[in-house]
Amino acid sequence: MIDFVVWDSLLHQYVDQQGRVDYRTWKSQQPRTLGNWLTRLEPLNLDLNLTRDQQLALWINLYNAFTISMILEHYPIASIRPVVLGIPNWIAFLWFFQRRVHRFSKQTYSLAQIENELLRERLQEPRIHFAIVCASIGCPLLRNQAYTPERVEQQLEEDIYRFVNNPNKVRYDTKTGTLYCSKIFKWYRQDFLQGAGSIPEYICPYRKDIPLTASTPIAYLDYDWNLNQRTSS
Repeated sequence: MIDFVVWDSLLHQYVDQQGRVDYRTWKSQQPRTLGNWLTRLEPLNLDLNLTRDQQLALWINLYNAFTISMILEHYPIASIRPVVLGIPNWIAFLWFFQRRVHRFSKQTYSLAQIENELLRERLQEPRIHFAIVCASIGCPLLRNQAYTPERVEQQLEEDIYRFVNNPNKVRYDTKTGTLYCSKIFKWYRQDFLQGAGSIPEYICPYRKDIPLTASTPIAYLDYDWNLNQRTSS
């Protein structure tokens, strides 16, 4: 199994409890540490007999590490979705996710491939949508610790609980009875419906404070594509 000590240490050092990353200090103090660590993973042979928990921890960590590495390479930037003359640059946006430039175990991956083929299709785990981070404020909060096989189930449960109890991601209007949700629940609706009859029913176990049923109306919140950064202290 891959040793994630370097990644864990960097997260502890540069990510706060709100999932905001101090990219400026990180790039100033350790511009090559993360990239060098990822480079050392390139020639390793991937153990094909990994348990499900080992695979989850591995690919979530790699997705997030590859993402942050790309941000550090191009920082300072304001968003992963560049705007040219007031119009979102969708080519650059797709390039961020679709390019197979991330090397691991003698293969090359894209972020989209890790997410869709490995975490969604192979492992069938909807909770990864509260763990993998695209470096935007609208994403789940980036953990300031690495995922481990021993704790990944607990960590994923903590992630979904933190996400749906964040009023910027999920909130309930008592006057209208409307559930306001992150667009993550819209984009990946079919993933969540594998284990629940509706989005409100999927959220319900983590929000006992609100009366959610299958018929609860849903509205989706605007997604914030600004960078998940914090200023240096």
